[in-house]
Amino acid sequence: MNKSTLAATGLAVAVAAGSGSIASAKAVPAWYARLRKPPYQPPNAAFPVAWTTLYGDIAVTSAVAIDRFRAAGQHDRARRYAAALGVNLILNAGWSWLFFRFHKLGASAIGAGLLAASSADLTRRTAQADPRAALAQSAYPIWCSFATILATHVWRLNR
Repeated sequence: MNKSTLAATGLAVAVAAGSGSIASAKAVPAWYARLRKPPYQPPNAAFPVAWTTLYGDIAVTSAVAIDRFRAAGQHDRARRYAAALGVNLILNAGWSWLFFRFHKLGASAIGAGLLAASSADLTRRTAQADPRAALAQSAYPIWCSFATILATHVWRLNR
């Protein structure tokens, strides 16, 4: 894996993670704590562990995919992958702003669904470059799908 590719994907992921953290930092102990939540809601401590793991995985597997496409001379695919990653990370950070900062539960449920679809697409693209990297990345769309169910249920409970 090329170090500059990993640095680029790592930076992009870090910006998305940082943006999401800014959006959620004040809301979690106050507003979020007062929301009604479904019984399968994970404990708050699970989220930073899950997301830190996923963000590291996204950075590494995306760098692997981009480098594999480039090594195969598929530079257009590498560029499209990078663009898909950018859209995915915007959706990722945007969800935190919709949910935690703006308290738009319905919109955030839709945003979570878009993020899950985008994450599945990113993993599909990763599989075209490196099936093992896609297997490692598959936790991301699974988690985002669970988050979509959870966000939708929270919205329904708090309308």
